[in-house]
Amino acid sequence: MSRKRSWLAHLWHEWAVESRRPIAPAFAHPQPNEWPDDRLTAAWLGHSTVLLNFYGVTILSDPVLFARCGIRIPGLLTIGPKRLTQPALTFRELPPIDLVLLSHAHFDHIDWQTLRQFDSRTQVVTAPQTSDLLDWTKLREIRELRWGERAEVKVSVGTLIVRAIPVNHWGARLRRDVHRGYNGYVLERNGRRVIFSGDTALTNSSAELHDRRPYDLAIFSIGAYEPWIRSHCTPEQAIAMSNAAGAHFIMPMHHQTFKLSSEPFREPIERFATALATAPERIALREIGETFVLENSMQQSLARERA
Repeated sequence: MSRKRSWLAHLWHEWAVESRRPIAPAFAHPQPNEWPDDRLTAAWLGHSTVLLNFYGVTILSDPVLFARCGIRIPGLLTIGPKRLTQPALTFRELPPIDLVLLSHAHFDHIDWQTLRQFDSRTQVVTAPQTSDLLDWTKLREIRELRWGERAEVKVSVGTLIVRAIPVNHWGARLRRDVHRGYNGYVLERNGRRVIFSGDTALTNSSAELHDRRPYDLAIFSIGAYEPWIRSHCTPEQAIAMSNAAGAHFIMPMHHQTFKLSSEPFREPIERFATALATAPERIALREIGETFVLENSMQQSLARERA
């Protein structure tokens, strides 16, 4: 009975209190239609949703662009957490997307309401045993990758190499579908490489990525660690894993968007900045909506495009 009362109290809070709460605007508003195709450009849209133009190939990771994530009752509502911060771009403001990159099946990473907006022209790379979750969408060119497997994403401007890498997380969407996989990824094009971690706790597998070539950018989750430390790393651990892989710039994500844990709203990014206080130039961005540009000269610029 106590569990039932707790659940009912949670639902009451979500709809009687949270429904009235306004959602704060994003810090900045990217302008992807102005991005050139001769470099790597990336903007954090919120949570784990990152938009990349990788030398002309457009990629969107774990797209979640509506007010709530969770269980969708078609035509009615979504039961789940409400955003704290608006996405930096709406779906209509996105450029045409070549590839949707999905890390795992959790509701804050595979969001039906957002994925139903895409048409069949967009390709998908996702984790093992998750493609069935896209049956209700128009997406058709879907590839599942297991750890160590790779795929060539071919578009009009060329080819992007995607490789699935191991992370320390779990993949079940509901409690019993434990067969579902969970991935991080390495993206490679024009001699540049990017790591996208998805969700991960601390793991030694990042060190296994280290080879004689650097990674230009590591996109790592830094939030939802309290008390979920066995599923999500701390900011300091995200930096340690990026360093172990040999990454130069680090982009923090998975914070300031949904209330999924107990740490204060600004704590993850403050801890992240403190941990890199001696090398702040390695921080790709800090706020939702900011844009990172990797120049051909390997010099970093932050385009803080404000709304």
